[in-house]
Amino acid sequence: QVQLAESGGDSVQSGGSLKLSCVVSGLPFGDYCLGWFRQVPGVERELGAIAGISDIGTTSYAESVKGRFTISKDYAKNTLYLQMNSLKPEDTAMYYCAADNARSRVVGGLARYWGQGTQVTVSS
Repeated sequence: QVQLAESGGDSVQSGGSLKLSCVVSGLPFGDYCLGWFRQVPGVERELGAIAGISDIGTTSYAESVKGRFTISKDYAKNTLYLQMNSLKPEDTAMYYCAADNARSRVVGGLARYWGQGTQVTVSS
């Protein structure tokens, strides 16, 4: 059974930092592409990944987070991370991790496996 479990969400002030984690189980971690997505309550989830990382470690970022967020993964811990710095109120959202063996599906928001999300709230 595939499971993705996010953690690390919290309430912080503008300019602060958070590090999200996503523990992945039930699939070959090293063979899968992974991504982070976010959704504001009452608004459709942003279609594309805000950050993605391929099976070989190639990273990509949405313009809205480039230079502020860093995606990484730990093969030994089967864990995906998202380091978020210089947080802004507009970063407030539920953050989800997702996995698929096709990078295009992760980047395009069509990944097969999803976590339940962790809430990030940034106050001004």
